[in-house]
Amino acid sequence: MKQWTIGVIGGSGLYDLDGLRNRQTLSVNSPWGAASDELVTGELDDVRLVFLPRHGRGHRIPPSALNARANIDVLKRAGCTDILSVSAVGSLREELPPGTFVLVDQYIDRTVSRPASFFGEGLVAHVSMAEPVCPRLSAAAAAAARSAGAPTVEGGTYLAMEGPQFSTKAESHLYRSWGCSVIGMTAMPEARLAREAELPYANVCMVTDYDCWREATAHVEVSHVLEVLQSNADTARQMIAALARSLPHERAPSPIDTGLDYAVITDPGLWDPALAEKLAGICPRKFSTGVAA
Repeated sequence: MKQWTIGVIGGSGLYDLDGLRNRQTLSVNSPWGAASDELVTGELDDVRLVFLPRHGRGHRIPPSALNARANIDVLKRAGCTDILSVSAVGSLREELPPGTFVLVDQYIDRTVSRPASFFGEGLVAHVSMAEPVCPRLSAAAAAAARSAGAPTVEGGTYLAMEGPQFSTKAESHLYRSWGCSVIGMTAMPEARLAREAELPYANVCMVTDYDCWREATAHVEVSHVLEVLQSNADTARQMIAALARSLPHERAPSPIDTGLDYAVITDPGLWDPALAEKLAGICPRKFSTGVAA
């Protein structure tokens, strides 16, 4: 087996993975509440994959109700070394038509009602989000997307909106003026929490439509989005298989793997024991005993 264990978070349209060897369903408890669904584990090309449908199978959970803390926590507890997030998005750029896969590398977070950190009163940490995605995993995913036949763009800014409604036209034009490339409802606080859990994270954004800024196109409707989702999901499955084939046998360490070594600021003697116990899932070497490592 290769040393990688890739956690795959499937977005709209991607609710399962095909072709997994030694397929198992895994239920993992989290002190942060219930994850979106059970995990499915298995192997592709000697790489262990752990799959979680972000909205639950059958798309039961709206963006604002997603328990991103539990989702990231159970993936870490299941042994994931890295996370590949697959998201359906709208395009804010003419050159990013439906069907394009965008490997974003920046975010603007406009969500307002979601817990955005594992840390809090009694145990404070500040992780760096200057470079919010893993360049190594993003580059590998981009190459895999191209090999799967997807028009692929590396780099771009993801505007994370609260939802569940789509943008107003004024909002869409505002986000374009900010230099955003795509718009979605789920990558934040997911990317922040992955960094707090010391999990290198890459975000493959599958464009399903132009957002409502584009006068020549009908405004966003779910029926239009669904037409593109199935095609994108089929390509995403091929991309994931290609990624598994391409990963080297040895997984070199990443600086993200130990990011909390430089982030926790609270004096260990003052840690809230209950919060430290909850944090054991995202960083067992520091928090499993309730004392600093």
